Amino acid sequence: MAEKRDYYEVLGVSKDATDEQLKKAYRKLAKKYHPDANLDNKKEAEKKFKEVNEAYETLSDPQKRKMYDQFGHAGPQGFGGAGGPFGGQGGYYTYNGTGFDGFSDFGDFGDLGDIFSSFFGGGFGRSSRRQRGPRKGSDINLRMDITFEQAFSGIEKEITVTRNEECTTCHGTGAKPGTSVTKCTMCNGTGQVKQVQNTILGQVQTTRTCSNCHGTGEVIKEPCDTCKGRGTIRKQPKIKVKIPAGIDDGQTVVLRGEGEPGEKGAPKGDLYITLKIKKHNIYTRKDNNVLCEVPITITQATLGAELKIPLVDGTTEKFKIPDGTQTGTKFVLKGKGFKSVNSSVQGDLIFTVTVQTPKRLTKEQRELLMKLASTMNEQPPIKKRGFFG
Repeated sequence: MAEKRDYYEVLGVSKDATDEQLKKAYRKLAKKYHPDANLDNKKEAEKKFKEVNEAYETLSDPQKRKMYDQFGHAGPQGFGGAGGPFGGQGGYYTYNGTGFDGFSDFGDFGDLGDIFSSFFGGGFGRSSRRQRGPRKGSDINLRMDITFEQAFSGIEKEITVTRNEECTTCHGTGAKPGTSVTKCTMCNGTGQVKQVQNTILGQVQTTRTCSNCHGTGEVIKEPCDTCKGRGTIRKQPKIKVKIPAGIDDGQTVVLRGEGEPGEKGAPKGDLYITLKIKKHNIYTRKDNNVLCEVPITITQATLGAELKIPLVDGTTEKFKIPDGTQTGTKFVLKGKGFKSVNSSVQGDLIFTVTVQTPKRLTKEQRELLMKLASTMNEQPPIKKRGFFG
């Protein structure tokens, strides 16, 4: 048996590829190798097509991908369920300034879902996904930009998410109120019909998606006027999100049950919000510590001084630096850094002083400095000769 190729190599992506990059690569290759588009080399195309689908089915599922990254091809085998490129993988939403929008499935994949259904006998597509019974709703992933100060102190924000919600008119059945969904008589509720064809090699039996119910096994004779038989409608609800103090760049806040609705009574998906923290013009972050530079005058460095150090929360803290402080010296304000999201530990504020040398002096100031220099007998330091000097 031939050894399987690496799934990332099959899709032509790197091992740190995002879900969007995986999806884009899959779309391109699925169209390229679909057997109907390669009639002159159908057998090889079919082999490539199945290989691409298998790779995407594994890498598009977070659990399967994690197992594959750890154990290779043996890893994902422990997970049940077909999954597939159209099932269970949530859409990705980006913040556009007023709200979040995006897609939950391959919304712009055209008619390829129907092509896949006919080619594999109903193994793909929205209709066959319904047929498998209750299925948890897709997760929604989005990115939120917040300021350095908001990450430091925490904040509650109201966002607008575009998602499907259960139709309030038909309560998700897709049927007009007063009517009901009936079992398809053509496929007897299975969602698939079998055909037997006589060929020179004998009878060949094939299975295809039922054209009457489109694989659902159910027929809606009188669709709901509100949702047109879909059972869901597109809405933009407002959701309050509490960002905890101390959140770091790239970390994710999860809101359970705020994703897409489930099918046939299954629970909703979740909402994943990944934080992007804007750069600050004064402060930087290292672990839970806050770093910054504080400029001081040459007299403050020489004589020592009590400084007012600005903190991230907008307040100030008094701190006394000793006389003779050199530029580049670091000082620490304990407990003035970021809080840890998962514990009571709090970082420090570490500031580095930079001595500012005056560029323009008055005649009087220059004379005073010259007198000071003469009393200190100043001269450049003598460098010691090296070993080979």
